Amino acid sequence: MTKVTIHEDVCKSCGLCVRLCPKGVLAPQTSHLNVKGYYPVEVAHPEDCIGCLSCAMTCPDVAIEIEK
Repeated sequence: MTKVTIHEDVCKSCGLCVRLCPKGVLAPQTSHLNVKGYYPVEVAHPEDCIGCLSCAMTCPDVAIEIEK
């Protein structure tokens, strides 16, 4: 199973990863703010991740780590 890690304190919630994920693994979070005052993205459906790396390669803040 592929492990997706979001480094929440780096994420500025731009949403690029959410829009590019072909499986809908990521979702905007609304439960808490990070240290920068943004709602970080969360891994909503980790079981659906296919490890394509689209999210990690697109993230302008390098806030996403994928482990296969």
